[in-house]
Amino acid sequence: MKPVVDKPEVGIAIVGYGGMGKAHAYAYRVAPMIEALPCAPRVRVITGRTPEAVERAARAYDIPDWSTDWRTAIERPDVDIVDVCTPPGTHPEIVEAAARAGKAIVCEKPLASSYADGLRAVTAVRQVGVLHAIGFNYRHLPAIALMKRMVDQGDVGRVQLFRAIWLTDEFSDPDTPFDWRFDRGMGGTTIADLGAHLFDLARWLVGEIDEVVTRSATFVPERPNADGRGVQAVTVDDASSALVRFVNGAQGTFEMARSCVRRPCDLTVEVNGTNGTLFFDYARLNELWYGSRADEPGLYGLRRIRAEHPSHPYAARWWPMGQGVGWDTSFVNQVCDLLVRWPDGPWTPDLEDGLEVQAICDAMERSAETKRWVAVDEIRHG
Repeated sequence: MKPVVDKPEVGIAIVGYGGMGKAHAYAYRVAPMIEALPCAPRVRVITGRTPEAVERAARAYDIPDWSTDWRTAIERPDVDIVDVCTPPGTHPEIVEAAARAGKAIVCEKPLASSYADGLRAVTAVRQVGVLHAIGFNYRHLPAIALMKRMVDQGDVGRVQLFRAIWLTDEFSDPDTPFDWRFDRGMGGTTIADLGAHLFDLARWLVGEIDEVVTRSATFVPERPNADGRGVQAVTVDDASSALVRFVNGAQGTFEMARSCVRRPCDLTVEVNGTNGTLFFDYARLNELWYGSRADEPGLYGLRRIRAEHPSHPYAARWWPMGQGVGWDTSFVNQVCDLLVRWPDGPWTPDLEDGLEVQAICDAMERSAETKRWVAVDEIRHG
């Protein structure tokens, strides 16, 4: 039997063991099955605050070591990449420490809970020059990547309108106990949590956003404590809606809400151009809908594209046509896109992209507070 060719191992520390920690651990394990990588990713350690819970996660994810001390974990000599999967308010401190340790960084979105804190993280990686990436995984879904390709090759003409909606029922039950998600300083707003992905797609598909106006609402102003003793004030929005102007003259609309009963994760993205329309519905994430001005009149309307043909982005990596892929695919594809460029890079999207998205989030939050249009430059330079 011919021996398997050895590849240099890349050691990874995942900071945070919850849903995102699980998704990222899965992605590192599956990536070598999907793409011929120049290295072998190995998750060495996972960290978290609660010993019993993080130990259970390490066993379930088949990670050899766990710790409640993320600082010690990222300084290990066998760790090359620090993958940050903790609440947004903790990101800057961990990124700064990882940069000082000379480690490459993958950070979940949003980059921080404010532009000022996000700038701390970006300044740290700029000073040291380490590789860094932000977790905008939806770019890596085949249908969304196909939408990007079709926009870039002019299939809709000049983009005039962009709209994106993300509805969930995460906060719809008023009896849901208070936790970090309801604390603006730790969890960030609904604008940042859901909107960060939408604003990234808007920048990627259309271009930079110039100015925003936003309205926000908090329908449940207080939440019961988990121990049943008293309540705490909620400092985040339940729902927000925004209008935006892009630098290139296009207009956009966004709606982000975590208060919509029986809406588990309903995300839609639409691009309207001078010559056509593209539409994506996350509930049918293997499909992209397209209509062109050049279509025969008798075929009026949008037609469904199954984004599974080997000629489509990412599709050839996965299953035969008709089998489809899921949300997990976006994480695996992102890891593949990063590690095929190991160790020299560049990595994209990176923390600079995360900071630009954070500026949009802050502009929308400021607009909601002041009830006026806010230029994104007001955040960048304010």
